[in-house]
Amino acid sequence: MSAEPIASTQTRPWRDPKRYAWLLGLLIPTLPFLSWGLVHATGLGVFWFYGPMLVFLIFPPLDLALGMDRRNPPDSVIKWLEQDRYYRWCTYVYLPIQYAGLVFACWLWSHGNLSGVDKLGLALTVAMVSGIAINTAHELGHKRASIERWLSRVALAQSGYGHFFIEHNRGHHVRVATPEDPASARLGESFYAFLPRTVIGSLRSAWHLEQVRLRRLEKSPWSLHNDILGAWAMTVVLYAALVAGFGLVVLPYLLIQAVIGFSLLEVVNYLEHYGLLRRQADDGRYERTRPEHSWNSNSVASNVLLYHLQRHSDHHANPIRRYQALRHVHDAPQLPTGYAGMIVLAVIPPIWRRVMDHRVLAHYNGELDRANLKPGLRRRTLERYRIAA
Repeated sequence: MSAEPIASTQTRPWRDPKRYAWLLGLLIPTLPFLSWGLVHATGLGVFWFYGPMLVFLIFPPLDLALGMDRRNPPDSVIKWLEQDRYYRWCTYVYLPIQYAGLVFACWLWSHGNLSGVDKLGLALTVAMVSGIAINTAHELGHKRASIERWLSRVALAQSGYGHFFIEHNRGHHVRVATPEDPASARLGESFYAFLPRTVIGSLRSAWHLEQVRLRRLEKSPWSLHNDILGAWAMTVVLYAALVAGFGLVVLPYLLIQAVIGFSLLEVVNYLEHYGLLRRQADDGRYERTRPEHSWNSNSVASNVLLYHLQRHSDHHANPIRRYQALRHVHDAPQLPTGYAGMIVLAVIPPIWRRVMDHRVLAHYNGELDRANLKPGLRRRTLERYRIAA
């Protein structure tokens, strides 16, 4: 492992204050084991629900208590940070723990003498692992190394969301913060309206992108050359092996954790670009993606949990930059708290609108026509905020 870097422009050596904190991200894939341990230590079955309790009840106040960290690494150490393999192993190790937890959960579902409620609680806990594994896949999938891109697909197999690898990199990052992007939420659009639109739209987009790629290679989309079919095959093989090993009883819970897992991804997509819009030129082309087209958060707790995903503004401006080097951008629109708290707000639309809509307004200086508005709600939205605008 490399030694800590020294910034040549500073009189003191620079050390990454979060260097070992990133290991805390590995707490998430251990959730099935932690739930089992807490249940047996306390005798309380409620701890089968420990996963959602941790993410939605513990982390929101923890974000508020620990506050924000706007510090950036100096430019002189960015290259070192990018090359230090320690940070890569912090993400690599997530995967074996993730699948060990899944196998353990299957054993509990089939042989653990759990009640129906206990099994559901465990499924929701496993879903937290599955959903956050998509974030790990997101970090790995943006990299040039073929091994990391392959590991990204492995991480996605548990949620059955392998097409995310295609759509996110080649679709979302091209169309982000435009009406054409199914993963960019519009001002006035609730999460419950956004969810089916993004799930269906992202799937269609991924399939179209693969068709175009394979057409150039003169290959059929219905072949092993199709990366979407290959990713889905991983899920089929995984589920088939688990059913063969533990019985058909595990299948409903595998499906529950998959649906909740990818829904966790999509609620994060919902909040990351809500109401933000890139300007379109007369020739139909959109302006270059800049930090101002993504909501940013520097909440310490959630950022450590999610490998700096909340520094989303810098991520979209520099997609291949590794998580440890992502920077706070002063001019980017800022979320009031971390993703854990924002997810809780997103599932309660009246509270979400009260918290977020005026922030979209402020970002565009009251000019709602500059925002990404939900079609059909334009007039009503304009009237609602006429005074504020």
